[in-house]
Amino acid sequence: MQRPLWSSLDGAWDFAFDPHAVHGHPAGVDFNQQIEVPYPPESRASGLHQQAHGRAVWYRRTVSCPHEWTAGRTLLHFGAVDYHATVWVNGRKVAEHRGGHTPFCVDVTDVADEPFEVAVRAEDDPLALDQPRGKQDWLPEPHSIWYPRTTGIWQTVWVERVPGTAVDRLEFQPDLDTWGVHVRVNVQGYRPGLKVRVLLSVPGETLADDVYTLTGTELHRVVPLLDGGIDSHRSHLLWSPEHPQLIDALVEVLDSASGEVLDRVVGYTALRSVTIEQGRFLLNGSPYPLRLVLDQGYWPESLMTATSDQYRADVELTKRLGFNGVRKHQKLEDPQYLYWADRLGLLVWAEMPSAYRLSDRSIQSVTAEWMEAVMRDRGHPCVVAWVPFNESWGVPDLTRRGRSRSLVRALYELTRSLDPTRPVIGNDGWENDTTDILTIHDYTPAAEVLRERYGTREQTRETLLHARPGGRNLLLDPALADRGLPVMLTEFGGIAYMPDHQGGWGYSHAQDSDSFTAHYESLLNAVHESQGLAGFCYTQLTDTFQEKNGLLDEYRRFKGDPTRMLRATAGRRDPRTVNAAEVPDPFGYSPEWQAKQLMHSFGS
Repeated sequence: MQRPLWSSLDGAWDFAFDPHAVHGHPAGVDFNQQIEVPYPPESRASGLHQQAHGRAVWYRRTVSCPHEWTAGRTLLHFGAVDYHATVWVNGRKVAEHRGGHTPFCVDVTDVADEPFEVAVRAEDDPLALDQPRGKQDWLPEPHSIWYPRTTGIWQTVWVERVPGTAVDRLEFQPDLDTWGVHVRVNVQGYRPGLKVRVLLSVPGETLADDVYTLTGTELHRVVPLLDGGIDSHRSHLLWSPEHPQLIDALVEVLDSASGEVLDRVVGYTALRSVTIEQGRFLLNGSPYPLRLVLDQGYWPESLMTATSDQYRADVELTKRLGFNGVRKHQKLEDPQYLYWADRLGLLVWAEMPSAYRLSDRSIQSVTAEWMEAVMRDRGHPCVVAWVPFNESWGVPDLTRRGRSRSLVRALYELTRSLDPTRPVIGNDGWENDTTDILTIHDYTPAAEVLRERYGTREQTRETLLHARPGGRNLLLDPALADRGLPVMLTEFGGIAYMPDHQGGWGYSHAQDSDSFTAHYESLLNAVHESQGLAGFCYTQLTDTFQEKNGLLDEYRRFKGDPTRMLRATAGRRDPRTVNAAEVPDPFGYSPEWQAKQLMHSFGS
């Protein structure tokens, strides 16, 4: 959905705290501070670093569109505002949105005389445990596995000028069975006599260039591609972490009579499939062992917000450590991260930030925000699994409360109805019930215990039926053990090494860099040798505040030998036989280039 006429509104905004949420209109607010958007006020990058509890915050900015913008509609976009956002333009209320991790857009054409003033109120009760909050702590100071709060605007804000007749929504889904691409185009300002052109291409080759008559506000078509019928011909178009081939897309809305292009947007898609078969995860029809790492998506200076360069650097670091995917934990990640995962080749498990108390409000809010998240991200090739719940958070007492169990089943089925092309994990970690993958969280520090529990398929079955690695039943229905579902260890490891002897914790501890690396190697070797597992997710990529169990510290510096860690992650049978020259660099970038990029992104 890229167009040329847009302008970022990130930068300095007027700002005010409203700790008791007493103001209901911007006219009565004393905007006595400034904040750097899109960084939340709790972060240092915002210029405020205000961490005290408070219910509401206010933003204000004057917007002037570039003079060269011609007639059309003016759209105001918000990437994410946590949690309940209300927007005024020139003192007139124009929108409300609930959901702290999903975007919304406001058409301000009729109220936006230029320049125009935008005011935003964000209400985010820090004590609301039945509100989706993910890892945001409800206590004044971060504790245990919870981190500083994120209040208000925390993703980019921008204004866009679009034609009166324009593409309102554009979505692609690949279909390898027909060797084609499903295209959905929604058009705002429909009138008879319109056509839609769809052009799909890769560098040096046009794959399809079709024109369709628009008979209503929506167009649904399957665009067939030339199929050579043999894998060696098909492989150059298939997307995978090893070969992240994207297909460029251009969509135009045309006037049939004059041939005039009324609107033009560009984007991309990819050909790839994700299926589950005979206890395995299949990518593009072939078994594909998942090597994931848990990624909390936090930065020390900016909390959940990062720049595009930082998102790219995290994708590159993840791949450099030998992982082919991430499990984004308790965070719906910024689309900028998903863009780099698409372009550079990294699989993503998308997970809903949890509420914790079950109530009518939590059911409504989690369901509504999760639907928005699935619809936002189902066009990304990198996203290969949906996780609506984690470790029974938000669905307490799952073993004996029918209401909790019904909610897990309902969101599983709802997710499948919104996207039948990807597996859904109803409740990750334990108390598996309705799911396409059986997932286990097991933080034993001993490699030999991992071998005993998952070394063979029979041992894995016995673990599913009788073990309680997290103190919980792994299965709510014992029959799940015999349904041929893949079994994955989706949290394990968590080795803490603190070079500077700072405070913090981990699931196990190492005294120095070498013992840290050796412990990591022993755990990864055990997991790779386990025949009962179809994949794994190591905890975790980076240190995150008081959690010091990352492979990297919070500033993205390696704690151990990266070459040894890469070999262990990749699963070579005997890492000692692998020379550094044999370890592929997924980008062709030298270590010196990588170092320069990291220094550019994060400072020396």
